[in-house]
Formats: sequence, C-alpha cells, structure tokens
Amino acid sequence: MATTPVPTAEQPMDDDARRLAELGYKQELRRKWSGFSNFAISFSIISILAGCFTTFGQAWNNGGPVAISWGWPLISLFILIIGFCMAELVSAYPTAGGIYWWAATMGRPVHGWFTGWLNLIGLVAVTASVDYGCATFLNLTLSALFDGWAGTLRQAFVLFVIILALHGMINIFGHRIIDVLQNVSVWWHVAGAAVVVAILVFVPDNHQSFQFVFTERFNNSGFGDGDIGGLTFWFYVLPLGFLLTQYTITGFDACAHVSEETRGASQAAARGLWQSIFYSAIGGWILLLAFLFAATDVEAVNAAGGFSGAIFESALTPVFFKVVIIISTIGQFFCGMSCVTSMSRMAYAFSRDRAVPGWRLWSKVDRNGTPVNAIIGATLAGLVLTLPALYESSAGIPIAFYAVVSVAVLGLYLSFLIPIALRLRMGDRFVPGPWTLGRKYKLLGWIAVVEIAVIAVYFVLPIVPAGVPGNDGFTWSAVNYAPLAVGGVLLVVAVWWYASARRWFTGPVRTVEEPAARSEPVAVDGSD
Repeated sequence: MATTPVPTAEQPMDDDARRLAELGYKQELRRKWSGFSNFAISFSIISILAGCFTTFGQAWNNGGPVAISWGWPLISLFILIIGFCMAELVSAYPTAGGIYWWAATMGRPVHGWFTGWLNLIGLVAVTASVDYGCATFLNLTLSALFDGWAGTLRQAFVLFVIILALHGMINIFGHRIIDVLQNVSVWWHVAGAAVVVAILVFVPDNHQSFQFVFTERFNNSGFGDGDIGGLTFWFYVLPLGFLLTQYTITGFDACAHVSEETRGASQAAARGLWQSIFYSAIGGWILLLAFLFAATDVEAVNAAGGFSGAIFESALTPVFFKVVIIISTIGQFFCGMSCVTSMSRMAYAFSRDRAVPGWRLWSKVDRNGTPVNAIIGATLAGLVLTLPALYESSAGIPIAFYAVVSVAVLGLYLSFLIPIALRLRMGDRFVPGPWTLGRKYKLLGWIAVVEIAVIAVYFVLPIVPAGVPGNDGFTWSAVNYAPLAVGGVLLVVAVWWYASARRWFTGPVRTVEEPAARSEPVAVDGSD
C-alpha cells in the first residue's frame, strides 16, 4: 500500500492534537494508547476465543465442516478487504466518532445520522452477545466445577448481568490500566488459543480424517429436509453458516473509536485495524480446524445443537475439558471488556455531536477523561437488547443469542457500507491520510460494498423453520428478531430525521474555534 509520511515524529502528541483540531475537536480523551494497544482492542473484540466457541454451532448446523474449513478463510478474505477500505478512512480521519464521522464528512449530515445509529446499535449488540456468550461459558464452567450448580437459563442471564456490570466498572474505574489490560488480552488470546489447539491435537485418542474436515456437509437447520446437495443447501443453508466468520471477525472499527486516545493515530489506527483482522483470521482458522479434527462424536455434537462444548466434553478428559472452557471464558471476559470501551467511545462521540437524546449527559467526561455516563447508558442498552434470552426457545438452539449476533453483524457492517460507498463516490476528491490504498480503492471498495449487501440480506432471514411465519410449528420464541430490532431502529431514526433532526443535526460539531494548519504531505514510494 502506498503511503505518505505523517508530520515529524519528534512531537507525536502535538501532531495528534493538531490533526484532531483540524478535524474540529479539542483533545478531551487521554492520548496514552500505543499503536499496539490500538491493535489490541480490535484483536480482543474480534476474539477467536469468543466467536469461534459461541457461534460454532451456527456453522455446524448450516453446512457442517465445509462451512468452517472452507467458509472461514473465504469470508475472512472478504472481511480483510472491508478492513483495508476502512483503514484508509481512519488514516484520513482519526476521530472517536469514526464511522459516522467519515460518512457525514464525505457525504451529508443524513449519511452521518444513519451511519451513526447503525454503528451504535451494532456496538451495543456485539457487547451484549459477547457478554452473554461469556455468561454461557461461565455457566458451563461452574456446572463442571460444582455439582450443586444447575447451569439453568436464568442462572446464565444473572451471570450475564454481573459480567456486563463488571465490564462497565472496569471501564469507569480502571482508566489507568485499561490499555494495559488490552495488551494482556492479546497475549491471553494468543497463548490461550495455542494451548487449546495443543490439547485438541495431543489429548484425544482419535481424530477425524481430512476428508471429514474438508468435504463433509451437514444440514441440521430444518430447511430443505436435511438435503445437502440441492439449491436450498447451497444458496440458503450454507450462507447462514457463514455467520460464524462474519460475527467473529467484527468490531474492528474499535481502532477508529479509540484513535483519539492513540499516539500517531493516522498510521497506528490504520495498521491496527487491518492487522487485527489478518491475524485473527489465521489464528481462528487454525483453532476451528482443531475443533473439527477433534469432533469424533458427531452424534453428541448434533444432540447439543452444534454447541462447541460438546466436542470438548466428548473428546477430552474432564480435566482438559475444564481447562479449555476456562481459557475460553477468560478470553471472552477480556473481549467484553474491550467491547464496552469501543461502544462507550462511540456513544460519547455521537452524543458530542448532539445526535443522541440527552446528549449533554452522555458527552460528559470525568476528570480522568473517561466518558462515565456513556459507559453506563450503553451497557444498560445492551441489557435491554438481550432480555429475550430469558425465554427458552423450542428450536433446541439459542435463537435469542443468534438474533443478537445478527443484530451486531447487520448494524456494524451496514454502518461500514455507507462510508465505503461514499469514498467510492468521492473518487479523486478524497484526500488520503498517510495510509492509503492508492488506485486499488475502486476494486476493493466495490468488492466490500457487494459483500456487505449480500450478508445484509441473509442475516435477516429465519434461522429455523419454526421462525417462519405461517409454517407449521411457528413460534415467536424461534423468530430471528434481528430485522425487527435493526428495522425498528432504522424506522424510528428515519421518522425522527424527517420530522425533526434534519433541521438541527448538521453532522460533526466543532469544539475548537479555528482549525490548525495541516502539514502538507509529501508523496513517497513505499508500502505499509
């Protein structure tokens, strides 16, 4: 990728503050994050110890091993292309508002308005889904460790509330160490994943064949009567299995949301964004292949609705089973902590530009530069979104969890779509930052737009036949409520826009009087 140099690095803090002033904001958040910490938050939110474990069943039931062994690298490549497009944008516009700021600046206030709300609901949903997944695995851990722990649905929800509250408090009171915890999270994910792979390779007495891992297909979805060769399988069931990859590798926009706290953000945030995707894609594929090779008791996994824990329980001794789920649970806890950080910065930035009701409250920072109210409000929103998980689904799989996952994917990726499309529309009028795609932006941008448009269709569709209105056995507890949640929010914000907001929302609101002079970049040859 061609680059141009940033202003001289002798005074990176001054350069960062100057660039932020050019974008219209004074430095309110503490800029103490390193480039590695910026990478770490997105790597932690992607969290192969979270998504690979909690949404494994979605791919197992919808396509089987091929949806994982082939689907993961294929979809990861498309996501990396999306990441490259966004890295170019964060390099040009390193602000906490990130996605919606780009849209409002390259387009009109209406673009920023819808992008911001999509991004915010996506971040709330990804936080809720990660913490609920963490609670599910903690519930399983406690059941394995203590005979008296029943591991019920309501116990899982109570654990979810506790975990969500803990993440809020860590972000509020741990301002001095939150960046250090992000760094620790990276090494936990790397070492933890390596340990899990080693256990799954060396402990089981038997493993599946390469033929099973790379050619076996399942259709446990209920659609198409289990057929694995027809059009329903290839064009409906199998794409639903790609939710595993699309959900796991998301939240990488966190690099943008903490860019106002990152030193040398125009370079560091861009690198952190695409590198978090790249390394997670490689690590996640290795981890998932280890799952598949260890899945020798297919009937047990099918009976558990594709839950990854059934692989570990059937293939490992009780001691190693506990080790694996404890490693995953701790990794998911780190992931949820990072999610709250990213979500609260977005809520703070969007409120700073007066788009959120009660914006004066949510845009306040305390004396430590922490948006306390935004942290509290956003975590409560995640709690409300997950309330349907209190109701048992008759479908045998956690429909409410997968619905929240779909909300996260839809909200986040649709919010990515708008600024990428606007970048394509701007063409040569776009002024790049130091990290740029050069002429490749057209090809990569169009690939990203088409991919997001396709997944936006698939992930609003019913997950099981019982969730299809009019089908025999239809029940509301089996409905994928992602289109209701995302569509409902879009309807409300659309009505709000045309009834009121279009008269007063003007996009980003400057907090500095005059922009500072921007250093002229000097073109160079090179790559990043």
